[in-house]
Amino acid sequence: MLYSSRGDQGDRDLLLLFIILTAWETGSGQVHYSVLEEAKHGTFVGHIAQDLRLELAELVPRLFQLDSKGRGDLLEVNLQNGILFVNSRIDREELCGRSAECSIHLEVIVDRPLQVFHVEVEVKDINDNPPVFPGTQRNLFIAESRPLDSRFPLEGASDADIGENALLTYRLSSNEYFSLDVPTTDQQVKPLGLVLRKPLDREESPELHLVLMATDRGKPELTGTVQLLVKVLDVNDNAPAFDRTLYAVKLPENVPNATFVIKLNASDLDEGLNGDIIYSFSSDVSPDIKFKFYIDPLSGKIIAIGHIDFEESKAYKIPVEAIDKGLPPLAGHCTVLVEVLDTNDFAPELIIKTLWLPVKEDAQLGTIIALISVIDRDEGANGQVTCSLTPHVPFKLVSTFKNYYSLVLDSVLDRERVANYEVVVTARDGGSPSLSATASVSVEVADVNDNAPAFAQPEYTVLVKENNPPGCHIFTVSARDADAQENALVSYSLVERRVGERALSSYVSVHAESGKVYALQPLDHEELELLQFQVSARDAGVPPLGSNVTLQVFVLDENDNAPALLPPGPGGGAGALSQLVARSVGAGHVVAKVRAVDADSGYNAWLSYELQPAAGGARSPFRVGLYTGEISTTRALDEADAPRQRLLVLVKDHGEPALTATATVLLSLEDSGQAPKASSRASTGAAGAEAALVDVNVYLIIAICAVSSLLVLTLLLYTALRCSAPPSERACGPGKPTLVCSSAVGSWSYSQQRRQRVCSGEGPPKTDLMAFSPSLPQCPGSVDATGDPQASLDSSGKVGCSNILFVYVCIHLVLKNILIIL
Repeated sequence: MLYSSRGDQGDRDLLLLFIILTAWETGSGQVHYSVLEEAKHGTFVGHIAQDLRLELAELVPRLFQLDSKGRGDLLEVNLQNGILFVNSRIDREELCGRSAECSIHLEVIVDRPLQVFHVEVEVKDINDNPPVFPGTQRNLFIAESRPLDSRFPLEGASDADIGENALLTYRLSSNEYFSLDVPTTDQQVKPLGLVLRKPLDREESPELHLVLMATDRGKPELTGTVQLLVKVLDVNDNAPAFDRTLYAVKLPENVPNATFVIKLNASDLDEGLNGDIIYSFSSDVSPDIKFKFYIDPLSGKIIAIGHIDFEESKAYKIPVEAIDKGLPPLAGHCTVLVEVLDTNDFAPELIIKTLWLPVKEDAQLGTIIALISVIDRDEGANGQVTCSLTPHVPFKLVSTFKNYYSLVLDSVLDRERVANYEVVVTARDGGSPSLSATASVSVEVADVNDNAPAFAQPEYTVLVKENNPPGCHIFTVSARDADAQENALVSYSLVERRVGERALSSYVSVHAESGKVYALQPLDHEELELLQFQVSARDAGVPPLGSNVTLQVFVLDENDNAPALLPPGPGGGAGALSQLVARSVGAGHVVAKVRAVDADSGYNAWLSYELQPAAGGARSPFRVGLYTGEISTTRALDEADAPRQRLLVLVKDHGEPALTATATVLLSLEDSGQAPKASSRASTGAAGAEAALVDVNVYLIIAICAVSSLLVLTLLLYTALRCSAPPSERACGPGKPTLVCSSAVGSWSYSQQRRQRVCSGEGPPKTDLMAFSPSLPQCPGSVDATGDPQASLDSSGKVGCSNILFVYVCIHLVLKNILIIL
């Protein structure tokens, strides 16, 4: 006899033995293929390179990778032709069990540029599993008194396949007592059963041997059988009966042991032992149910005794019997359907698939840093996962395919600000309470050459004594580069230029690594007062970056020039000053003047005049002005004074050690009566000279006062401007050099003012300014980049002080030219 659970629907179309479907979903960027399970090695799946629009020649250079997400090496790609093929045995039942959908998810990763594709290969079922009954034999005990149309439930067969391959039809071996009752599609919970069609007679047939066959609808058909042994029992009038044939109950997973599930209720119309009922699971119940549930034989209560796991089984169908104690015993049957409810007992799992580190700080926005997959074994809201990142990081998560994410760059990186990020990815499900998992990714930022070397200040002032030894270290420049490794490796060089007729490199050099600046030859203050040049700092990056710093090297004066006498006037001998003096002149009369200049500056150019004692110790009637060089009488001349007076005037500067020069003055004493005309002329000349000297002194006083007023006005204006400047702009600090004008006797006060020149060394130098400074150490003690006050001026005052010095130089030029003329 042939029975079908779908009715008489006729034969169906034959399934193709091999089906391969290829589809490209525009918009999602996903490729779908399908392949039959159990396909042989090398079976064609799809032109994956063509479908992903990749050139065959690019597969190897772009590092084509295929990630099967834990599925082993079931599928592989031939890099020569770009074909996806079956590499090893694919068993659909092993991969997906009885799930209606079964797919292998692949990730295709190519580099240069980085691209990630998602490929889904659906595994099609074939009829490779026959129907299987719980056992090879089933024993049925049926009383001979059972009425016709009595139904006796049977456990059906199961098929590991799906779809048409799992649809079963049943056939019972030919007999005259029983027919097979197969439930319709809408009554799947109703079990398969035997229906009594002819009364049993134990005396005639105590045992009946039947064969139940199950056949699936696959191509080819596969069958399974079970032996049915029906033992006919002697009379028992009434069998126990349940109030329902199907009990449905819902049970949360992970309930503790001894949790109550349901209480069954069966009744028997008989009395005595024939009405006493014993509850039990049917003999053909699966061992797994016996491990997870227990039924009390007297009360009919079912309790959970094992671990109930929704992920293991979503429902349990339990056949139950109620057997009385009659002879022969009779049984009633029902089915308990336990539906397992999911609870949020699995936290999400985060897997960092691939990392591309380190990330260059100039990487483009959207650059992929890592691939992340998320898995949650729960279902429904308990299995819906959302991912987030720690706040305040320049990255974001982009969902690429289902539970797959890419960690991409979202904002600009700066290694000098943050060199490493600890990115924490948090996955949280939608359960109540929700469960979460975290994964940490350490993202290192690689350096690029985006910072030029920087000096602490744009300009330095260096003081160096003249006549320094060749190769003397005069200063050290230092630049810092915020980059790393070779991008921060700084080298120094001179910015070449011309200083007058010579190249800058003939005066100074700079060490490429240390930044030390050396004077290559002795410097001469009288030749070059100010040497201004630039030093370049350049890193070793590609391309290299650089910056410049300006050095102002002031050459300080040393006393290396002796005073020089100006040529005597007409009438004097070679190297001597001759002058006629009338004997009638009174005391204090100026009879001559010695004039001298010194090429040095400051104290080294401050001259004093001394009259050397006469031979024999005689007292001379003449004296010389200490600072003016004017020779005047100390008393009235008389007849006792020799007619020819030879005076030696020692001219000495104030350097250490002092240098001197000697001037010879020849005075001829004449009586007024001997040469009245000459005397008259001399008197007239002396009077005229004295008047001229008075006029010159008046003009000199006026000029000094005017220039001093102009200097004071300049200082006041500069101080006012500096005081009104923002606090960050410091004026010349404490110890600011000040210039003090000469007194009436021509002396100069001690000053820290250094002589500066506005030019950079071009053109011949001029000794136009006297400046005084304390003794300074020799060249080896000159300043470096630390800013030692013995060798460097304060950087905040360098511009203002230079401006004042410029005005001061101009004033001093005027004054000194007037003094030279006088």
